[in-house]
Amino acid sequence: MNATTKKAVSQRLASAAGHIKGISRMVEEDTYCIDVIRQIQAVQAALSKVSTMMLDSHLHTCVTTAVQGEDPAERERVLQEITSVFEYKAKG
Repeated sequence: MNATTKKAVSQRLASAAGHIKGISRMVEEDTYCIDVIRQIQAVQAALSKVSTMMLDSHLHTCVTTAVQGEDPAERERVLQEITSVFEYKAKG
């Protein structure tokens, strides 16, 4: 992962962590449920964006290297990893 992506991912994760602490506080303060749910959805969207950024980085680095490489087993392993991520997501 390049330094720019790493910095952006780290910042988004720090922001999400702050929001999660805020959500916890909202629950402790008996905030209206719909407001809590909206905040949870915002964190989920932020984490989804981080996931997309990580996947993009992975595709442009590890996957590209494996696909261009000479080792068919490594190619298959990396492609299977990608498939498994989407299988997990579909089940979740």
